[in-house]
Amino acid sequence: MKRTVSTRVNLPDERFLNLMNQCAEIFNAHIDWAIENKTFNKNKAHKDLYALLRLQYPSVPSALLQTVRDNALEAIKATKFKRIPRKKATSGLRYDKRTMTLRGHQLTLSCVGKRVKLILEIPDYFKQVFETWEFCGATLTYSKHSKQFWVRLVFESDNPQTIKGGIQGIDRGLYHQAVTSDGKFFSSSQIRNTQRRYLFNRRKLQQKGTRSAKRRLKAMSGREKRFMKDTNHCVSKKLANQPDVAVFVLEDLSSIRTIRRGTPLALCRGTRPPQWLKKMNKWLGSWAFYQQEQFLAYKAEALGKRVVHQDPRYTSQKCNVCKHIKRTNRHKSKFHCKNCGHQTHADLNASRNVRDDYILSSTQGTEEQGSVNTPYVSGNSVS
Repeated sequence: MKRTVSTRVNLPDERFLNLMNQCAEIFNAHIDWAIENKTFNKNKAHKDLYALLRLQYPSVPSALLQTVRDNALEAIKATKFKRIPRKKATSGLRYDKRTMTLRGHQLTLSCVGKRVKLILEIPDYFKQVFETWEFCGATLTYSKHSKQFWVRLVFESDNPQTIKGGIQGIDRGLYHQAVTSDGKFFSSSQIRNTQRRYLFNRRKLQQKGTRSAKRRLKAMSGREKRFMKDTNHCVSKKLANQPDVAVFVLEDLSSIRTIRRGTPLALCRGTRPPQWLKKMNKWLGSWAFYQQEQFLAYKAEALGKRVVHQDPRYTSQKCNVCKHIKRTNRHKSKFHCKNCGHQTHADLNASRNVRDDYILSSTQGTEEQGSVNTPYVSGNSVS
């Protein structure tokens, strides 16, 4: 289990900005080499580029150059040549135990010339992790907006013992941030109101285009992201701290932004998609589903709980009682089964389907758990 401790640091701009720029060029040189040679082998890259780059960038420490090489080739390996990762002049630098040391609150960083020493001021919130966990690496970042350096220290600890408990399904959507299978609703009306307000203000300021409007846009930048981040933290904390729940089942929404509703059909017909489809695609593109998922995952991990994923197909159309699947079972937020007459909230029905589908498909679920959570399962009927 890993945690990151972030703290501001005062570093000489001319030295570290120059270092970041050179490391970005070294990173991009390794990316170009990997694409040209169709490989991400570190030994081959070292033989072909190390001596040349040492001559070209003599002020960059040798260990840091190797760290940048590893970072570049790992990025190519992660993307499998499907896209080309690039670093900008102020992109973050990854440090390891060869390029930095941490003794108590004293941190030393490799740089152009001599190492830089500084004393860290750790917030009280991070002190337990900082003092008791094992330090394993760090990243140095620079914010052009605030012109401030940040050190992200990474600490590692053993995973807590896994606890035993119930299984809870969670349905995520636009009108409700989360709906749990036991009937808890987390409304997103405040989020949608805030997003609309920021969108309206941005459009008005961009249309105006004056110097004062641009200053206002700069001051507004990041506020909406911070608001969304705070909301996701609050909701994920409430979900993770629920007693008697050991496994959280989420829908796999990994491709939600790549699927554009109605666009392929409109292109085939040679027409534009309806206005409501464009609005829906915009909502889906601005919603922080993945961020909420990550927050819940690491909060649950710290408590000995797990987050798993389940195929989301037909969870909104299937009746949780008789398992009958039909598109017309759901109308907006209402679910009314055409087969057995079961009526409930559509998101609540979906969350229970997510939970039951995981129990039935998981090899870890026992027959006893399945009979308790899905007492009426007798088979699926599709119409």
